[in-house]
Amino acid sequence: QVQLVESGGGLVQAGGSLRLSCAASGRTFSTYAMAWFRQAPGKEREFVAAISLSGSRREYVDSVKGRFTISRDNAKNTVYLQMNALKPEDTAVYYCAARRLSYNYSPAQYDSWGQGTQVTVSS
Repeated sequence: QVQLVESGGGLVQAGGSLRLSCAASGRTFSTYAMAWFRQAPGKEREFVAAISLSGSRREYVDSVKGRFTISRDNAKNTVYLQMNALKPEDTAVYYCAARRLSYNYSPAQYDSWGQGTQVTVSS
């Protein structure tokens, strides 16, 4: 497993931007596919975006396509989520997660999780 620490959350007005970062420990980061999930109060944790080992493949939930971009820097053991044109419905705790070799849309398939970072979008 890897240890993950998210940062970059905060309060932003609708239409604004935030960049989340997730720093991973260890020397095996490049062997983990990475993903971002989010969980709003009273709702289940949902898939937001994922990226393959090399970064060549990326996938997004339909509600964030064209607004969010996931990326990774294997030299820095870090994965990012650039969030633009934020909407109030994007308000949630955002978690990064790691899974050996390939990503998955189900949170139950992930080995390691960060502690989460709160994103609040005001209208």
